[in-house]
Amino acid sequence: MPELSPAEIEALSLSLKIALWSVCISLPFAVACAWVLARVDFPGKLLFDGLVHLPLVLPPVAVGYLLLILLGRKGAVGAWMMETFGISVSFNWKGAAIAASVMAFPLMVRAIRLSIESIDQRLEAAARTLGAKRLDIFFTITLPLILPGILTGIVLAFARSLGEFGATITFVSNIPGETRTLPLMLYTLVQSPGNNAAAFELMLVLIGLSLFALALSEIIARYMRGRLEG
Repeated sequence: MPELSPAEIEALSLSLKIALWSVCISLPFAVACAWVLARVDFPGKLLFDGLVHLPLVLPPVAVGYLLLILLGRKGAVGAWMMETFGISVSFNWKGAAIAASVMAFPLMVRAIRLSIESIDQRLEAAARTLGAKRLDIFFTITLPLILPGILTGIVLAFARSLGEFGATITFVSNIPGETRTLPLMLYTLVQSPGNNAAAFELMLVLIGLSLFALALSEIIARYMRGRLEG
C-alpha cells in the first residue's frame, strides 16, 4: 500500500467521515423517495423523478453553486439557519457532507427503487386482507425484501461520496483539515509541480477504495439475495 503523508492521511480520514455522514443524511430521504416513485402515482411525478435524478446529469459545479446560493451564509436558507440557530454549513465539513449526499442521492434512490419494484405486491395485498396496517406491512414485509437494494445503495452512495469533487470545491472550497478530501488533495497535488509521485499514490488509494466499495456492494447483494431465496 502507498505510504501516505500526514496531510494525505488527514484527507483520507476526512473523506471517510464525510462519506459516512453523507450516507446517514441521504438514507431516510432516499427510502421515502424510492417508495413514492415506485408505488405512488400523482400529478407531476415525472417532474419529481427528474428533480431527484438531476444531480446525475447536471455538472457537479452547478450543483455546488446551487447549494451555495441556498445554504451559503447569505443564501436563502443559509442566512435563516445562521440567524436562527447560529449554524453555518458553508466552507466546513458539514457542507461537504451535504454536497456529497446530494450528488450520491440519485444512486441510492435508484438502487432502492429497483428493489421495491421487484417485490411481488400480492404479498403486501395478502397482509392487508389479514388486517395489517400500511406501516406494519412496510416494516415486516417490504423493508426486509428491499434490504439488498438498501445495502447496495448505501455502498454505492458511500463510494460516490468518497470521489465527490466538483460540488464540494464549489460549495465549501478546498480548506486543509476542514474540507480537503482525497479528491481535493489529489487536485492540490496535481496543481503543484514535482508532486507526480504523491499524486499517483493518492490516485491508487482512490482506485482501491472505489473497487473495494463496488466489490462489497456486489457481495452484499448476492448474500442477501441468497438468504431471501433460501
